[in-house]
Amino acid sequence: MIPAVDHAALAPWQVRRLQPGDVPAVMAIEREIYPFPWTDGNFTDSLIAGYDAWALIADGVLIGYSVVMWIPDEVHLLNLSIAAGWQGQGIGRRLLGWLCDSTARRGARAMLLEVRPSNDRARRLYESCGFATVGVRKRYYPSFNETREDALVMRRMLNLESAAEPASPGDEPS
Repeated sequence: MIPAVDHAALAPWQVRRLQPGDVPAVMAIEREIYPFPWTDGNFTDSLIAGYDAWALIADGVLIGYSVVMWIPDEVHLLNLSIAAGWQGQGIGRRLLGWLCDSTARRGARAMLLEVRPSNDRARRLYESCGFATVGVRKRYYPSFNETREDALVMRRMLNLESAAEPASPGDEPS
């Protein structure tokens, strides 16, 4: 278990629900940071389906986002991304901590995700935040030269005792 996240560290940023009007900004980040980005349809469908979709805003600009799907008593982190110019500052770690806290407060017992084995930076982040590899999904991700890359399935148990206060009033979903 990692220590509770200091949500005061999120103070310069606002976490709010992702809106359909945010999709163009999200897509600009997706295309900038991923060789195989989600499509605008993936994001739109996630919003229509009612998934937890969050925007991270700094000085009025969307700099990160996440999409989480609820499964009865756990959550599946489908996407967590920070704009290239904002990476390497601990922002992804803080957003991940906020997500773990928020979902634990709403009853999730665990968070599940997939990550490319080749994405060392993300894999190390998840491991340092208490996620452990629990399986492999063969040929899960598209890759170059018409090949596929496996996905590591990672899971972290969540509990209310380790959850910190929300980033700021109003950030906690109702």
